[in-house]
Amino acid sequence: MKQIGIVGCGLMGSGIVENCARAGYSVTVREINDEILQKGLDRIHKSMSKGVSRGKLTQGDMDATLGRIVGTTKLEDLAESDLVVEAAIENMGLKKEIFAQLDQLCPPHTILSSNTSSLCITEMASVTQRPDKVLGLHFFNPVPVMPLLEIVCTFLTGDETLAAAREFGEALGKTVVIAKDMPGFIVNRLLIPYLLDAIRLLQDGLATREDIDTAIKLGLNHPMGPLTLLDFVGLDTTLFIADAMYDEFKDSRYAAPPLLRQMVLAGHLGRKSGRGFYDYQR
Repeated sequence: MKQIGIVGCGLMGSGIVENCARAGYSVTVREINDEILQKGLDRIHKSMSKGVSRGKLTQGDMDATLGRIVGTTKLEDLAESDLVVEAAIENMGLKKEIFAQLDQLCPPHTILSSNTSSLCITEMASVTQRPDKVLGLHFFNPVPVMPLLEIVCTFLTGDETLAAAREFGEALGKTVVIAKDMPGFIVNRLLIPYLLDAIRLLQDGLATREDIDTAIKLGLNHPMGPLTLLDFVGLDTTLFIADAMYDEFKDSRYAAPPLLRQMVLAGHLGRKSGRGFYDYQR
């Protein structure tokens, strides 16, 4: 596996591009227009510049990594990829359209994968003629830093596909875990009820946001409290995953508290909007 294609150069996509290129792969990343593409490429440059300034990589390493990255607005330019990672927005209709197009464009050996955090991989595979070569590759933000990769297999995913994906993940320096194609996979299946319960504690007036976070940090030795983590993940992202899981399981553990839905409607999405459970505009 030498040539990697990435669909999407947003926060997750750009991180995956950087991780792959730093691992020595040639990477072609596609975005829908030049403006969004350049913003993603600038994000990669900024990320690696910080690494140089902190002594984590040399200027030569950075230049070599950037030289392995090609940006494009044409999906056709991903046609020679050995592996494609779809990192578009969490919209099943869009993802199925991308998978169907990639299935027509790419040679039979190409593995098609999605970075989705909750959507059904089997449904994406259903629009292709290669369901044995489709799986999920769920990275975590920030991708170059977070050490975990969830590989999500459908009951149609081939053993050779899984083996190749595992080898790819380990080449990126990730610790790989394998999950079945069920909503939430491993991490979000456990994480989402925990985060929603933290919101319910705040909503019900049990404690302040600071005391909830402090209790979890010091009582359970977590690196950050749940409300801080929610702001980091994004309240809209959390709501999307929770709703998807509730639709599938109809389990009250995944039912979004009114406070979460109200905050998303108000545009208080966390760090990315400048305000969530905490204010980041000061």
